[in-house]
Amino acid sequence: MIKLYACLGSGNCFKPWLVMHQLGQPFELNLIDVLKGEQKSPGYLEINPLGVVPYLETETGLGIGESNAMLWYLAEGSHLIPEDRTERAEAMQWMFFEQAKLEPFISPARFFTTILPEQKQARASDIAIWQDAAESGLFRLEAHLADRDYMLFSGYSIADIAFFGYVHVLEEAGLSMIDYPAIHRWVDAVSETKGFRPLKELGQSEKKAA
Repeated sequence: MIKLYACLGSGNCFKPWLVMHQLGQPFELNLIDVLKGEQKSPGYLEINPLGVVPYLETETGLGIGESNAMLWYLAEGSHLIPEDRTERAEAMQWMFFEQAKLEPFISPARFFTTILPEQKQARASDIAIWQDAAESGLFRLEAHLADRDYMLFSGYSIADIAFFGYVHVLEEAGLSMIDYPAIHRWVDAVSETKGFRPLKELGQSEKKAA
């Protein structure tokens, strides 16, 4: 069985978790408490020497890091990967963009604003820099979604899941969804897709281990 090592509240961990739910793939969830440093424990480092989550262990024992790489592996042969060669390349292009222009900024701003708010004041200048950087990527995403329902014209795909992980919680990073009506509409559309489960349910009614 596929094993997913993840932590609660993480947009990157949410991505493979969501795609397996939407495709009905059985898997074992192993929760790692990163706030307690469990990702650096000897036991976990034997599983993933890089000491990070998410981490996917396939049925054959192969380990896969990087959330968007996990999406390609998990969704192979499903409706979540476009059949058209050009659209597959477009999906990959946007998924690279998400990891370079959005996740590195929304994620830390959210971490120190919502997940670890006791450090918000001390990291205020960093948070402002991350928010400014994120807005540049969000403006581009807003323009892209202005004339389409999903990231690709052919419909809902892993490209949407890749972006949804952190974009849907942008307000937890101190940004405003009101500024991005097309993104807001898209978030609602993704939330209504078949088999969708929200981030807050990650870890509920599933096998847990540390």
